[in-house]
This record gives sequence, structure tokens and C-alpha cells, in this order.
Amino acid sequence: MIEYSAAGGVARITLNRPEKRNAITSEMMSALRDALQRASHDTAIRLLLIRGAGKDFCAGLDLSEVLRSGDDEAEALASARRLGDLYIAMRRHPKPIVAAVQGRALGGGAGIATACDLILAAESAQFGYPEVKLGFIPAIVATMLRRAVHERQAMELALTGEPLSAPRAYAIGLINRVIPDAEFEAAVERYVAALAEQSATAMSLSKKLLYETDGMSFEASIEAGVQANVQARRTDDFKRGIARFLKKS
Repeated sequence: MIEYSAAGGVARITLNRPEKRNAITSEMMSALRDALQRASHDTAIRLLLIRGAGKDFCAGLDLSEVLRSGDDEAEALASARRLGDLYIAMRRHPKPIVAAVQGRALGGGAGIATACDLILAAESAQFGYPEVKLGFIPAIVATMLRRAVHERQAMELALTGEPLSAPRAYAIGLINRVIPDAEFEAAVERYVAALAEQSATAMSLSKKLLYETDGMSFEASIEAGVQANVQARRTDDFKRGIARFLKKS
């Protein structure tokens, strides 16, 4: 249900359950965690690309599995924690993660996209947090959603459950790029290929710093930047990059 391949510095992870719109099961969460770990240990990998097979990115959690766990508190807690731990693993992953979203990304599926560091979306894609329509809540997803958009936007999405078009998602800062459907595949490939040319250490340090400073005071954030600056100066990528720059000037 999870496909993994690697080439050109890019680890490609595909949610592969198209007959169920790639709805996430516990088994898929575990497989996705394994894929993330595999990519983190591969020194040839510079970034990860996550996408869904078929017409949709991901319809969210498998609701039949969620329903079965509802009357067993221990099972419900374990199920919810698996999803939370997956989002944490994505946020803490040392390499950038890009989501390529086509079709619908709903509920936990929108959460997987939002847990990625960058989101590319086809123009016809839709994002949504429809849990309220089922008497449920986007509880775990809310952490990323609240960090990505203004609180009033997050509140409206959580309380109405209405879908969000890709252009609208871009307008409120939820995603990075909106790409015409006909150009989507080629544009995604160009984007990740260009990103794979960047310094692996610089991208990793940048990701860590940007998330680490979230919620810090101004002074603490500046100090974290100072420490990261010093760390970056000592990397081989920086030394090679400066040498190339000086050679050209």
C-alpha cells in the first residue's frame, strides 16, 4: 500500500490504495514511517516526494478502522497516537518533504500534505477537513493547520468542513504552488529536480532551524540562528560553495 523508489537524489513515496482513494490504515502509517526512516539513512537522498496513486492524493483515515476503535479507549488512543507520531516523524525528518497533491486531500490526508515542508497542487485539487460533518474533529491535523494559516481561516475550515480549492489554499498560505493540471506532472519533476541540486546539509539545517524557532522568543530565535550559522560555516557543502563562488568572481 506504500510504494518506495529512489533516483536522482529524490525518494518517491506513493500512497497506493487508489480503490479507496488512498485512505490511510494503520498498516499504511507503519509502512510510511518505515519509508521515511529508509530515506533518512540513505546519503544519496536529498529530499522526499509524497504523492497518491490514482485520481486523489488521500481521502484521510480509513473510517471503518476509526469506527472500530471508537469503543475501546486504549485502541483509540493507540490509533490516534500512530497518526500523531507520523506527523512528528515528518516534521523531524532531516530532509525536505514535498507533497504533490492531485484530486482530493481530505482530513488526515490533508494532514499528511500539511505535515510536508512544501506543497505543490494541481489546479483542480481540493483540500478539506470535513470531520465536523461526521461529528468528528480534525484534532491532530489542527496543529499543522494552525501553524500554516491565520487562526480565523483555520477556525472556519474546522467548523464548516467545506472543501478548499487549490487557488484558495494558495491564497491563504496553506500551499506553495498551484500548477495547471496539464502541466502538473512535468512541473513537479522540474521542481524536485531543481531542489535536489541544492546543498543537502544547507536544506537540512534550514528545515531544522525554521521549525525549531517556532514559538521561541525573538532573542532565543536569534541565538538559534547564530548557532545554526556557525554550524553551516563548518560544513563541506559551504566550503565547496564558497570556493566555487570565489573562483567565478
